Amino acid sequence: MEKYLRCVLFLTLSLLLLLPAAAFCQGSQGSIKVGIILPATGEKAKFGEIEKKSFEMALEEINAAGGVNGKKLEFLYEDDTGRPDVARSAAEKLITQDQVAMLGGGYGSSETFAIAGVAQQNRVPFLVNTGSDNKITEMKWNYIFRLNQPVSDYPQGLESFMTDIVKPKTVAILYENTNFGSSGSKEFQETCKKMNLKVVLNEGYQSGGIDFKPILVKVKQENPDIVYMISYLMDASLIMKQSMELRLTPKMFVGGGAGFTLPEFAQNAGKAANMVFSATLWYQTLPYPGAKEYYDKFVARNKMPTEYHGAEAYSSAYVIADALKRAKSTSPDDVRESLAGTDLMTVFGPVKFIAYENMTNQNKLPTYLVQWIDGKLELVWPKQTASKPYVYPVDWEKAWK
Repeated sequence: MEKYLRCVLFLTLSLLLLLPAAAFCQGSQGSIKVGIILPATGEKAKFGEIEKKSFEMALEEINAAGGVNGKKLEFLYEDDTGRPDVARSAAEKLITQDQVAMLGGGYGSSETFAIAGVAQQNRVPFLVNTGSDNKITEMKWNYIFRLNQPVSDYPQGLESFMTDIVKPKTVAILYENTNFGSSGSKEFQETCKKMNLKVVLNEGYQSGGIDFKPILVKVKQENPDIVYMISYLMDASLIMKQSMELRLTPKMFVGGGAGFTLPEFAQNAGKAANMVFSATLWYQTLPYPGAKEYYDKFVARNKMPTEYHGAEAYSSAYVIADALKRAKSTSPDDVRESLAGTDLMTVFGPVKFIAYENMTNQNKLPTYLVQWIDGKLELVWPKQTASKPYVYPVDWEKAWK
C-alpha cells in the first residue's frame, strides 16, 4: 500500500511539473488573465481614467465576440499612482501572484520604463500603449513591445507645419523634469537643429508646481517665435493661464501632446486654451476603420469625449486579444512570439512591430497637429486630413477675450 501511495505521489508531482505555463495564466473560470497597469490616482489619473474606460469597452466587445478562442479574456487592473516604484511593485504582483499571461498599459514614461524592466527580467511580454520615452524600446528588450509612437516622432506633424506655414527662427522649450519631458526636450532640440532654428531657452521645471511665472518671464524676455511645452494636464493648464496673464504672445504656443489634448485642458485653462496647438498621435476623423465608431461609442457610453490616449488603450486591447488568439499557448514565450508577428489594423492605425533607428519591437505611425478652436479640439494638419482649417496667424488679444 505504501509503495502504491509513493507511486501515485510521484506521478502526480511529475504531471504538475509537466503542466504548461498556460495553466497558471488562467482564471478560476478558465479565463485568460492579462495585467493592465495605469494611473488611477495622482496627477495623471485623468489619463488613466480615459484609458481604463477604453480598455473596458474593448474588453466587453472582445468577450461578446467569443473572447480568446472561446475563453474569456480578463483584465486585472493595478494603479501605479504615477510613481515608478509603485509601478514596479504592481508589475511584480501581477506576474508572481496573479500569474498573468502578459502585461499591458503603461502611461507615464518613468513608470512604463520601470514596468518594462520587471517584465523583461521575468520574461513576460509587455505591450506598452502610451509611455513614449525612446529608451523604452531602445534597450533591446525582446519581451517589450510598443504600440504608440515614440516621443521623437511627436513633432513630425508640427515640423512640416512650421516649414510650410510659420517659418519661425527662434524657439523656447519648456518641459517637466521626467523621463517623458527630458526625452521630449532632447528630441525636439534635434528637430530644431535640423530646421536651423535657434533654441533661445530650454528649461525644465518640477512637475506639480503652481507658479510658472518666473520661467515664463524668461521666455517673454527672449521673445521666441514658438513656445514648445512638454507637460501633463495640470501643468499645461497653469502654464497657459499664466502665459495669458503675462501677455506672452509668440507666433505659436505648441504642446507636445500629453496634457494639451485632454478635454480637461480646455476646461481648466479656459480662454487661455484657445488657439493653442498640440502634437497629437490620433484623431477620430482619420481614415482608420472603426476610428469614428470608437469615438462615438465612447462619448455615448461615458458622456465625455476621448482622444489619442483612449484610442491607444482601446487598440491595445485588440492587439492583446489578437496575439493571444494566434499564440500556440499562453506561455510567455509563445505569447512573445505571437506579439512579434502582429500585423493588425486597429482604430489607432496599423500595428506591426519593427526595428527602426535605435528601437526594436516598435510600431511606426505618423503624427499630426491639432488646435483648440473655440473650445473644440480640431485636427488642422496635414491639410488632407484636417477636420477644420488652422487659425494662423493668431491674434492673442482677440483669442483671450
